[in-house]
Amino acid sequence: MNLGKIGIILLNMGGPEKPEDVRPFLFNIFSDREIIRLGPALLQKPIAWYIARKRAPKSMATYAKIGGGSPIGRITQNQQRALERALSHAGDFVVTTAMRYWQPTTETALQYLADKQLDVIVALSLYPHYSCATSGSSLKELKRCLKDNPVCDNLVEIGSWPDNPGYTKCLADKISTGLQQFGTEDVTLLYSAHSLPVSFIEEGDPYVEHLQKTIAALETITGKKGTICYQSRSGPVQWLTPSTPEMIIGLAEAGCTNVLMVPISFVSDHVETLVEINMQYRDLAAEHGIKLKTIESLNDDPDFIAALKSIVLQYLERHHVSIQRSDRSGNVSSGH
Repeated sequence: MNLGKIGIILLNMGGPEKPEDVRPFLFNIFSDREIIRLGPALLQKPIAWYIARKRAPKSMATYAKIGGGSPIGRITQNQQRALERALSHAGDFVVTTAMRYWQPTTETALQYLADKQLDVIVALSLYPHYSCATSGSSLKELKRCLKDNPVCDNLVEIGSWPDNPGYTKCLADKISTGLQQFGTEDVTLLYSAHSLPVSFIEEGDPYVEHLQKTIAALETITGKKGTICYQSRSGPVQWLTPSTPEMIIGLAEAGCTNVLMVPISFVSDHVETLVEINMQYRDLAAEHGIKLKTIESLNDDPDFIAALKSIVLQYLERHHVSIQRSDRSGNVSSGH
């Protein structure tokens, strides 16, 4: 495999960094019709503006519990730098980040890559499990922006990696360490994933199937069975069940006293892990006589960065990518 210069764009959601960012961040989310369709297309943005205005105070109060903003931007930047260092021994790579709903935007990422004379761009989703609302929306935005700013003709998409051995081994290690906190006591392993509307799954979204692949791989490594539940749902539609609060209450009623929570669809700490799980769900569990602990997030753990490196290199090799540098006429040779 002969690799030329490769740009990698890490795709993630992003998050508000300070209180005044919360309202425009919410507006960006609710403006995305890949997540939710708010009436006719022409009314999407006005309705999104109204919803963001109404929800901002409550969201700001939530973010205030972790310093006023999300750490996901900082963590993703750390992942970006660590991955670029890890790949420096494998070829000529440059890594950047595109946040779907905050800074740095997809346009910003492409502007950064514009003068790098790339032979190929690899879009690497930081969502292990594909959904049209996460990886799908980010990839669609990237391809739209590439039409306006075609910095490279060759795009390789990595939209999911639910059972990548490096990823699942790293997650299994976190689970094993988490279980040690309970000593010899019995522990229920609870996988909590971000919820989706049921309609997405009915229309063919593979999200739940991908979650099951990850859990199956983890059960093979750890030898311990777990249960899936879903968090962070909102709005008057039918969501995936059971919800995480419902599961916690049900476990308490069944006599469970210890729970290890695994935020399975999140690779970085943000409001869903730091507030929803580590504060709200932990308090709910305590009210019902359950000691709830959470595994450490992957963040920029060296083993996780090594997994991301392997995902990129194995994907390129598996798809027989052969890239040469551009010649003086600007022609690029690329094979898949």
